[in-house]
Amino acid sequence: MNDAQTPPTSGNLPEFTVSEISGAVKRTLETAFARIRVRGELTEVKRYPSGHIYFSLKDEGGKLAAVAWRSAVPRLGLAPENGIEVIATGRISAYGERSSYQLIVERLDYAGVGALLARIEALRLKLAAEGLFERRRSLPLLPRVIGVVSSEQGAVIQDIRTTIARRFPRPILLWPVPVQGEGAAERIAAAIHGFSALPAQGAVPRPDVLIVARGGGSLEDLMAFNDEAVVRAAAACTIPLISAVGHETDTTLIDHAADRRAPTPTAAAELAVPVRAELLADLQHRAARLAAAANALVKDRRLRLTAAARALPDLPALLGTSRQRLDDRSERLALALPNLVVARRAALDRLAARLPGPQALLDARAAALALLGQRLGAALRHSIAGRRQRAAPAMARLGPAPLLARLREAGARLEGLAARLASVSHEAVLARGFALVLDGGGRLLTRAGEVAPGARLRLRFADGEISARAERGAAPPGQGALPL
Repeated sequence: MNDAQTPPTSGNLPEFTVSEISGAVKRTLETAFARIRVRGELTEVKRYPSGHIYFSLKDEGGKLAAVAWRSAVPRLGLAPENGIEVIATGRISAYGERSSYQLIVERLDYAGVGALLARIEALRLKLAAEGLFERRRSLPLLPRVIGVVSSEQGAVIQDIRTTIARRFPRPILLWPVPVQGEGAAERIAAAIHGFSALPAQGAVPRPDVLIVARGGGSLEDLMAFNDEAVVRAAAACTIPLISAVGHETDTTLIDHAADRRAPTPTAAAELAVPVRAELLADLQHRAARLAAAANALVKDRRLRLTAAARALPDLPALLGTSRQRLDDRSERLALALPNLVVARRAALDRLAARLPGPQALLDARAAALALLGQRLGAALRHSIAGRRQRAAPAMARLGPAPLLARLREAGARLEGLAARLASVSHEAVLARGFALVLDGGGRLLTRAGEVAPGARLRLRFADGEISARAERGAAPPGQGALPL
């Protein structure tokens, strides 16, 4: 009966709990794979808010889960991205709650030079398509301040300082950054942006030229200068930038975005500043050439002025001749004015002698008037005779009485016209008691103001002329006539 109640045994097989098995597997993995390097392609990369990065490594035959704890992320060496072939350094550990194992990654390295070059080339083509490599600005001839982005330790900054001090001493403003390792690219990009953002008149002097420098190293060591953030910062920099990364044979993407590429940091310093002695020698040479050119120009102008002076006439002689001509003209003018007055007066006298006197004019007008009167009388008589002849038949028919009346009427009209003609004659005016006053030259005087005291006068009456002399001038109006 006791045998029937005893549970069956499984022999000598030990019995474990789930936790014991999980712990044993974990210890075994961590012991067997305490420090390993795994090569594979990154995939399923995820960053969590906690700072941890979860991803997987895969190849043609399998996939391995991996994790980089937050404390190890700054020391990874590169930022995990999908599609990158890397060599992950770390240890294998198990996660019992899920019955899974994973690689605890402590460092990531690119898997070989070929993978690095392929990644760099892909990034170069991408940035070139965006036009980031087309800018090339000229460097200032003599910068006031030189900015340097490099490590504060090592031979790079010392070479730059020594070269600048030897060629042309200039202030150097260093922005220290790590030049390789995790976070180096971000620090380099931040330094370039920082220099570019400095104000022109701020407390910190803004550099006129910027040098980004690093010594030589392997391709992995130079990867910070192939980072996209660094290249974009160099392309966006507002300060002319010189890249001096690695040795002469090393080429990084920042070289394409920089304004100048120097094979070494020393060469970058030589590009930044000229040689002071050479600059002074060139300045002296240019000054000598300028002085020689100025002297030659002055000499040429002096020769041309001398030739022009020889071609000019003798100015003092010209001035003396002009003065003599002026004196001669002045003397001739002084003599010409009186002679001109005398000549004009003689001509006026000749014209006055040729002009008829008032009496002659009056006689001529009287003769013409008498002639006109005779011609008018003859014309009237002829007209009357003709009218009589034409009117004779009518008169014969009318009888003597109307004809006589018509004749008397015509005779009366003729007598009236004769009386009017006689009234306008100056002789009739003189016959009424008036007289014409003439001066000694026979000029008719019509105003008392025209007679000067003591002047000889001629008074013409109806029956002749008499001579007289004026005693005084014209009397004021209302005081009567003055005696002659």
